[in-house]
Amino acid sequence: MDQQAFEALFGSFNNTKIGVVGDIMLDTYWWGSVDRISPEAPVPIVSLQRKEIRVGGAANVALNLRALGAPTTLFAVIGKDAEGEALSSLLQSEGINTQYIHESATRITTNKVRVMGRNQQMMRLDHEHTHDISEAETEKLLSNFYSYVDNEKPALIILEDYNKGVLTENVILAVIAYCNSKGIPTSVDPKQKNFFAYKGCTIFKPNLKEVKEGLKIELPVVNEASLSKAHDALHAHLQHGISFITLSEHGVYFGNSTTHKLIPTHIRNIADVSGAGDTVIAVASLTYASTQNMELAAELANIAGGLVCELVGTAPISKEHLMNEVKQLLVK
Repeated sequence: MDQQAFEALFGSFNNTKIGVVGDIMLDTYWWGSVDRISPEAPVPIVSLQRKEIRVGGAANVALNLRALGAPTTLFAVIGKDAEGEALSSLLQSEGINTQYIHESATRITTNKVRVMGRNQQMMRLDHEHTHDISEAETEKLLSNFYSYVDNEKPALIILEDYNKGVLTENVILAVIAYCNSKGIPTSVDPKQKNFFAYKGCTIFKPNLKEVKEGLKIELPVVNEASLSKAHDALHAHLQHGISFITLSEHGVYFGNSTTHKLIPTHIRNIADVSGAGDTVIAVASLTYASTQNMELAAELANIAGGLVCELVGTAPISKEHLMNEVKQLLVK
C-alpha cells in the first residue's frame, strides 16, 4: 500500500463501530523512590510520590480502539464501588460508551495495584472476584448486547477474556452465535479456562504459551511449518476462521485455510510488556473490520504491539505515532 492508501485506512477507523465484551478492571499505580531496606523485614521501603489510575483488561482494549478513532462500546460487569465509579469515569472521559456496563451488588471491581520504584514494578496487589457472573447478570448482559447489535450494526465484536468471570461458556457461545447469524465477525483474546469454548469465531488470538498449554504440545522450533500445524490443531477444536498467534520476540503469525505467514518483530527498546496484547488485538481487529485483509491487520498489530512495549505500564497506542511507524516500515 502507498501512503495515501494508509491515510485513507486510518481515516476509515473513525466510522468503524466495535463492541468489546469481557473483563474490565482498574489499574492503579503507586510511584515512588527506593532508598533503603526496611528494618522490620528484608524488603525495600518505597517512599510514595504520586498515585495514578488507568483502565485495564478489556477496558484497555476499548481505550486503544478509541485512540485510533473507532466508536467503541463496552459490555461488562463491575461492582457498585468507588473503583467502579473511577473506572466508568475514566472510560467516559475517553468517549467510550459505558451504558451497557452492569453494576453488580454482589461483585467488586477488579483493581490491580502496582507499586513502582525506579520505573520498575516491585509488587502487585490484586483485589477482585473471579467467579462466574450470575444467571441474572448473564441475561442482562446478553439482552443489552443483542439490542446493541440490532441497533448499531457494529463492524466487529471483540471478546476479551481475563478469567474474571464475565465471559462464561454460555456468554461466549451466545455472543458468537448471534454475531454469526448477523454476519458480524468476532475476534477473541482467550484465556486458558474457556480456551476451546470459542467455537465458530472469526479470529482467534492466543499467545504462543497459551497455544502450547491449550493443545498440550511443544513447539521447539518457532517457524511457519510448526505454527501452521498448531493452526490446524486449533481449527480441529474451534472450526474458526483465522488463527492469529503472538510470539513475543518472534513477532506474530496468522493462518487460515489458504494462507499463512510469520511476520518478524521490529527491533524495539522494551520497557514494559503490560497491555501489549490489548493493543495487538485492538489494532488487528479494527484493521480487519475495515479491510477484511488479515495480513495487513497482522502487520499493523505487530508494529503497534512493539510501540506500546516502549512505554511503562498499560497505555493506549497513539494513532499519529502508529501512522508514522507504518509509513516508515510498510509504505511501498
